[in-house]
Amino acid sequence: MEDPKWEDGGYDVVVIGSGYGGSVAACRMSIAGFKVCLLEKGRKWEAHDFPTDSFKMLSAVRVENRNVGINFGPKDALFQVHLQDDAAAVTACGLGGGSLINAGVLLSTSARARRNPRWPKSWEEDWEKCESSALQMLRAQNIPLKFQNSKIMEGVLGEEYDKSINNNMKVSMNFEIEQASDSRVSRETGSCLACGNCLSGCPYNAKNSTDRTYLVSAIQAGCTIKTECEVQYVISNKENTCNEDGRSKRRSERRWLVFLNEFEYIASDIVILSAGVFGTAKILFQSQLRGLAVSEKLGSGLSCNGNNVAYVAESSAPLNAIGLNRNQFSNIPFQERPGPSISSAYTSSLGFTIQSAVIPTAYPSFLFKGITTYGWQSSYWFLHGITDRVKRVLGSKSGQEIILNAMGHDDSSGKLTFEKETNRILFQPPHDHLLPRKIEAFEKIAKKIGGVLFMSKYRSTSVHLLGGCIASSHVSSGVCNPNGQVFDTTSPSGVHSGLYVCDASLLPCSIGINPCLTVASVAEHVSRQLVKDAVKSSGTFVNKKFDKKPGSINNGKMDKGFKSEVVVTKETMRGQVGGMPCTAYLNLRFGTNNGSEKSHPLLRGEVGGYIECRALEMEKMYISHGEVDLCETDTRTPYTQYMRYHLLVAASSGSRYVLEGRKIMNPYLLALYAWRESTTLNATLTKINDKMPGEDSMNLKGKLRISVLELLKSVYALEGGSKYKFVFLLMQSLLTTYIIRAPRGSPAKFGPMKLASEPYPHSTIHEIQTEDNFTISCQHWENCDRQLEREEKPYPVLLINGYATESYCLPTEKNDLIRTLLKDGHDIWLLHSRVHWSNPSNDFSVDDIGKIDIPAAMNKIIEFYGEPIRVHVVAHCVGGLAIHISLMGGFVPAKHIASLSCTSSSMFYKLTKSSSVKMRLPLLPVSMAIMGKNKILPMLQESAASYRHKLLKSIARLIPRYERCTCDECEVFSGIFGNAYWHENISESMHHWMNKENLPRLPMAAFPHLRRICNSGFIVDSKGSNSYLIHPERMAVPTLYISGGRTLLVRTETSFLANKYMKLHQPGYRHERVVVDGFGHSDLLIGQKSDEKVFPHIQKHIELAEDEMSSFKKQREYNKYKKEALAWSCDPYEDGESFGSWVLPLITILLLVLLFKLFFLSGFS
Repeated sequence: MEDPKWEDGGYDVVVIGSGYGGSVAACRMSIAGFKVCLLEKGRKWEAHDFPTDSFKMLSAVRVENRNVGINFGPKDALFQVHLQDDAAAVTACGLGGGSLINAGVLLSTSARARRNPRWPKSWEEDWEKCESSALQMLRAQNIPLKFQNSKIMEGVLGEEYDKSINNNMKVSMNFEIEQASDSRVSRETGSCLACGNCLSGCPYNAKNSTDRTYLVSAIQAGCTIKTECEVQYVISNKENTCNEDGRSKRRSERRWLVFLNEFEYIASDIVILSAGVFGTAKILFQSQLRGLAVSEKLGSGLSCNGNNVAYVAESSAPLNAIGLNRNQFSNIPFQERPGPSISSAYTSSLGFTIQSAVIPTAYPSFLFKGITTYGWQSSYWFLHGITDRVKRVLGSKSGQEIILNAMGHDDSSGKLTFEKETNRILFQPPHDHLLPRKIEAFEKIAKKIGGVLFMSKYRSTSVHLLGGCIASSHVSSGVCNPNGQVFDTTSPSGVHSGLYVCDASLLPCSIGINPCLTVASVAEHVSRQLVKDAVKSSGTFVNKKFDKKPGSINNGKMDKGFKSEVVVTKETMRGQVGGMPCTAYLNLRFGTNNGSEKSHPLLRGEVGGYIECRALEMEKMYISHGEVDLCETDTRTPYTQYMRYHLLVAASSGSRYVLEGRKIMNPYLLALYAWRESTTLNATLTKINDKMPGEDSMNLKGKLRISVLELLKSVYALEGGSKYKFVFLLMQSLLTTYIIRAPRGSPAKFGPMKLASEPYPHSTIHEIQTEDNFTISCQHWENCDRQLEREEKPYPVLLINGYATESYCLPTEKNDLIRTLLKDGHDIWLLHSRVHWSNPSNDFSVDDIGKIDIPAAMNKIIEFYGEPIRVHVVAHCVGGLAIHISLMGGFVPAKHIASLSCTSSSMFYKLTKSSSVKMRLPLLPVSMAIMGKNKILPMLQESAASYRHKLLKSIARLIPRYERCTCDECEVFSGIFGNAYWHENISESMHHWMNKENLPRLPMAAFPHLRRICNSGFIVDSKGSNSYLIHPERMAVPTLYISGGRTLLVRTETSFLANKYMKLHQPGYRHERVVVDGFGHSDLLIGQKSDEKVFPHIQKHIELAEDEMSSFKKQREYNKYKKEALAWSCDPYEDGESFGSWVLPLITILLLVLLFKLFFLSGFS
């Protein structure tokens, strides 16, 4: 079978299980016109498949012995034997459920059960109709004559037991072949031969099991049946995946997803759980672990129907209670045969019923003589099995044998629990106060027929399990309402829409007799209500265009061809998320996810498993949907390979999370970082806020790593026919990334510059003559909002760029900072200082910008508005250094500054260790020497350039950097400065504009002064003296320092130290510090999501600063206690850099020095 997700449209109804509950539901929903799929854990059993001897019988049994921890037998065996503590239970597995191996006895529900206070009153409204319908569908018939064992039992029990129950006993068997002509019954149905083998499956097609009655009608009405499909859990499909932007989307239009394993599911609007008492409870328990809210009564109310079984051997009475094989029919007339397995029943006045049963010929009788039983009041009971076997071998006449089955009314106090470690159901049987009386009755019968009594070793031996998901009118006392709808403890409606239980699990009390007719009647009632509700609320199901052809029975297992294309393995990663220990146990399946064309299909796949983060959730958090791509690429970062993990995680508390993780592999100095990068997952765990979607979600950042041992385990765990091809493709991708370093993907092509959809606001250029006779300019955007003219207008904003590049006026972006602040009502002034490419200087320092250019711009603004004006200043990088020089050097009075916001800069300037090493080595002096007198470097690839400039650009291209680019201008710029932004954070149009149009020239004259600042770690004058930091009293302004959390060039310590400095020296003003995760350096202002992640912090800071009385009184008391603590604080965002951060640039610079020496030795001058 193909992956079940090929069922794109899904189904209207999915029924799980095919016993007396599921078959009824599937039949009624199919006849009503719904598109139905029935899933059955077991196989389809034909008549010739049923065991007819002891050897075949043993292969058809699975035993799960909890007491000794041993399980043996096939998982889909016909007989499922569960042993735990002092209890035993037997269930069936196959298409038809328990109807395959029961006696087919149909008895009307006892009045005692229907008068039980827990019995739902609404069931009584149509009970007779439902019961009559079930009898008709199961083709109930009277037993045509009284067989020998019934006569014997009637004489033995005498007047102590009521025999009137036999008047109403019917069985679902055919005693005349002519009666099997009904179209609702399988055409292969035969006539009962009275062989007595009913309890091992009828080998002659005479039993009207549900696969030959209800399911035949269901198939004729269009039902699709899939066998060998064990359902694990169901998940609500309200929002089951998340886009890359974190927004939720649905995997299917259907309401529910029915999972067969961690990867395959079938979508449906209605799910009906009919997997039997153990199976239904197990599905709900596993669904509860994945966030399904169910009643705390799940597993309660278990009844064993008062079942107790005994075995009588060596009887001298002519019981005739052993089944016949095919060779014996010709010698024995019909009336002298054993008959159906159960043909009579007797009710005690004490409240229990006893039935005698014929032993099928396939049953290994020695198991009942001392292995699973013990002899009652017999000293030599253990020898009976041996002597009987010897007699059979020698051909001697052996004693007669018979099975005795007692049923009654226990207190339904049993309990089902779920063992999470093994994913198994555990059961504790209820108390049966009549057990001593039943044993006494068995003993009397054994004595009267002259046999040896063998009692079960177990207190409870049940073949009629009931309850566990009991029906009730209220969630406090049940799991479902009387209509089978599963209670939802979190929903206002009180139920899970579209989730039903329809099997013996619903019964809230013991029945006291064979319960199959009762279960079928309850299923008829639930199905009737379900059809009414479904047609009323979702009538569109019935009207959907779907070919109502006869259905089919298919084997649900995937064929070998499909498996051969799939590679599976396991992966365990450990680390911390949000500072909390976290471990991910992942099951990965590759070769099934075709959602992307960027990587080979065998490197994409699905993820299952679970995550443990006990500080967040006490229970395991299970992955309900996961995707993985081991070779994801981005055209913006063509040299970088990503291993992306996208996991939707559900917890038993009902909380849901999205874990988004990436392993980022960059060809930084060949493969020196390959191990660290390919084994470290940068993870973000986000909590999905279903109740209040508008509120911010919890975001926890961290790293998960796979150890060498775990990696070896993952390789060893590789399975699948394509595993060697998978390894080859993965190694090939890593080789391409780290060694060959070939770009992937095709970069976007641009003709004319792609502008934003709206025209850029009009501005005016003000040229300014500085005191040293240099011409700079300010670009002015005046806010023309008339409403603001009538009120007090907010202060203007002065924007100061970084080194030469534009960070504020971005025509390709819809919401740059200028547009954003204009919407807030501010006038904007953008300073083009002597470092700007539009008016570059060939001889200047950062001091000149702070001492001359910024004061000149401030004077122009004051002149434009008048003396009382105050200005908000926003500065980036070198612009931030310059404004601090202006203020702390006394060149701009603090009284004119309303607020100060700096991104990636402050009075401190802390570089990453790799950049710091480069600055300390004599690379910059050599570069300046190469340039000669002309310190303005042409940046565009097609620009005319001198030999010196070409040489410097060639050297810049060779310098390693963390992210490489196919754009030549970007490569030169990042070779000189280092990467200034993460490429994935900016749009392709922004990248094109910035490198091809925004920066035609780069003035480098200020680099020597910038180098002194970088080496000092704080602002110094052009001679290297500390002339500014000694004047904190001049910084009487509210400040905001912003750093990128994903460090590039400048470390987060820059903003930390500045914020600490200001709080220590200017505690009367509001000082804030923000670290924006995922951003580097320049992308704080030019990133695609800067308007969402960064600008709001600047806007809020400016808004608060508008109040001139801000914070001095409010914050004085708070800062008095905080000041001492600040002296001890350290940066919580600072991420220590490894030894490689020093080594790599060191090796790089040494190589460059050698290169320079070669040039000089060749006669360069």
